[in-house]
Amino acid sequence: MSALSTSPDARVQFLDLLRTGLQGNTVVKLVLARPVGTDPTLQRIIAKPLLVKGQANLSLVYRHQTRDITRNLPLDDALQCIAELLPEGFRNAHLFDAEGELQLTFSKKGKPMLQRHGAQAPRETVGSNGHDREKKRYLDIARPFLRDLGVTDAQGALIPSMSRKWKQINKFIEVFDHALANAPLSSEQRLRVADFGSGKGYLTFAMHDYLRNTLGRDAQVTGVELRQDMVELCNAAAARLEHPGLEFQCGDVRSVVPDAIEVMIALHACDVATDYAIHTGIRCNAAIIMCSPCCHKQIRPQLQSPGLLQPMLQYGLHLGQQAEMLTDSLRALYLEACGYETKVFEFISLEHTNKNKMILAVKRRQPADQSALLEKIEQLKAFYGVKAHCLETLLRADGLL
Repeated sequence: MSALSTSPDARVQFLDLLRTGLQGNTVVKLVLARPVGTDPTLQRIIAKPLLVKGQANLSLVYRHQTRDITRNLPLDDALQCIAELLPEGFRNAHLFDAEGELQLTFSKKGKPMLQRHGAQAPRETVGSNGHDREKKRYLDIARPFLRDLGVTDAQGALIPSMSRKWKQINKFIEVFDHALANAPLSSEQRLRVADFGSGKGYLTFAMHDYLRNTLGRDAQVTGVELRQDMVELCNAAAARLEHPGLEFQCGDVRSVVPDAIEVMIALHACDVATDYAIHTGIRCNAAIIMCSPCCHKQIRPQLQSPGLLQPMLQYGLHLGQQAEMLTDSLRALYLEACGYETKVFEFISLEHTNKNKMILAVKRRQPADQSALLEKIEQLKAFYGVKAHCLETLLRADGLL
C-alpha cells in the first residue's frame, strides 16, 4: 500500500485518474462506499464501462437494501455525477484498474487521502468488498434476487448449503455469455428469452439480471413452470424486487408457445419434452437454444443392436447409455440440419447429479448442407433400426426438414 496524496487535491487527482482510465479503457470497475447521503436505503454504487450503441458509457448500479437501480450515462455525465457524490454522498471510492486498486477516502472532517493497493490487475470478484479472489463470476453475489431466493443470507453472504447452486448458476451464465458473443444478434436488439421448466426461478432471475443489469440489454425473460405455486412465488419476487421485463407463466413447452424468441432454455426436460422444446426454439427462429435432456425413453424400445455390437449391448446399462447417446446425437444433427452450430458437452449438474449433458445450439450466419446431414441421420437410424424420433416428426410436420 502506498499513499499518493493527502492534500486537498487528492480528490481532484482521483477524478483525473478515473477520467484518464476510462478514456484509456483500463478501468475494470468503480465502487462508491460508506454512504452519507439522505437516502438511508442506498448502500453503494458500482460502476462499470459499457458500450451503448457504440458510445462509451458508464453503467452505474445504485444498490439499495431491497432493489437496484441502473443508470447508463455517457462518460462526461457519469464523471460529473461521481464528482458530485464525493464526498457529499459517499466517503470511500475504490477504483479498480490495470494497476490494482486506487482508494480515495475522506475523514470525518472531509480531508481526502489517496492510496494505491496492489500492483496487478484485479479479477472480477464474488463478494461486495472487492477482496474475494475466487475465479471470475458472471454475477455479483450481492444481487438482491439471490437473497430473496435464499442463496444468500440477510447480510448478503453465501449460505453454505447453496454454494454448489451458486457455482452452477454462474456456470450457466458463463456458457450463455459465450453463446451470445457468437450469435447473430446485434448489441441493440431486444432479447426475448423463454425458460421452460423454470422451477424456483434461480436461472430465470439470473438470466434477467445478467442481461439487464450486467450487459445493459433490453430483455423480456419469461419463466414457464407447471406448478402454479412456484409461478406465484416467482412473480411475487419479481414484483417485489422490481425486475421489469421478467414474468412467470403456468404451463409447459406444449401449452405455452411463443410467437418469436431469441433464446430458448429447457433444462431437465424429461424424454420427448426436450424434443418439443428444441422444436419450439427452431420454429421461433431462436438464435440460441440451450437444453439439458434427461429420461431418454423414446429410442430405447426401438433400438436393435447391430450384430457386431450385440455382445456389448446385451448389458442393460450399456444399452441405456447407447440409447441416450443416439437420441442426443440425432437431436444435435437435426439442429445442424436446421442451420445451427451445435455442441454436446457435460455440464455442471443443476440437480446435484454426477453427470449432466447440455445441448447448445447457436444459429449459423450461413446455413449448412441440409441434404448431406439428413443422409447421415438416415444412415444412423438404419444402423440401429430406429423408425421414429419425436423431434424429426415435429420438424417434418412444420416443413422444417
